[in-house]
Amino acid sequence: MNAQSSRSAGRLFSALSVRWVILVVAVPVLTVAACGTTPAAKPPPSPMPSATSVPAYSATATSVPAYSATPTSVPAYSATAASAPSKTTPAPSETTTSVPSGTGSGAGEGVGGEARAYVDAVNARDLDALVSAFAPDAEIIDVSRSIRGHDAIREWAGDEVIGGTLRVVSIAEDRADGQKLLVHWAPAGSDGWRAHYDFTVGGGRIVRADLQYA
Repeated sequence: MNAQSSRSAGRLFSALSVRWVILVVAVPVLTVAACGTTPAAKPPPSPMPSATSVPAYSATATSVPAYSATPTSVPAYSATAASAPSKTTPAPSETTTSVPSGTGSGAGEGVGGEARAYVDAVNARDLDALVSAFAPDAEIIDVSRSIRGHDAIREWAGDEVIGGTLRVVSIAEDRADGQKLLVHWAPAGSDGWRAHYDFTVGGGRIVRADLQYA
């Protein structure tokens, strides 16, 4: 009786075990069949945006126009004389009278007696006559040098005048107390140059002679 009971209990346990295994296996299969689809796979998380997806800020100097302060952008002021017309004031001209040179003495016509005596004495190389053409206290201004009195005039004329030639070109000024002559003076051995001889006279003689380059 006990042995039969034990075999009956064993068969019951085996049958229950088989049914339990079938149930465990069948439940998931029935669940999938009821849904009709398998669960979709979850997509992987998106990667972090790369540095290339964000435009980089450029701060190069070329993005900003450079300010140019070169002098060529502003016209230069020329202050040269050519930039403005110059106003020229004409100088007053002296009235001159041409002197004919037909006498051969170098003095020509229209020259006063006192000035003529000096010109004739120079061309004749007569030192005494040249000194006598001046008053005893006369003064000669030779450019900037002063020669006064007969003795100084004799020394000056002997060293620098006698031996040259003197020709009157024109009368630059004719006045009551004398004349201003434009002359051509050529020392010995020289082609000479033009000069103004301004004679002031008194008492029949030269009292002052101002000799300047023309």
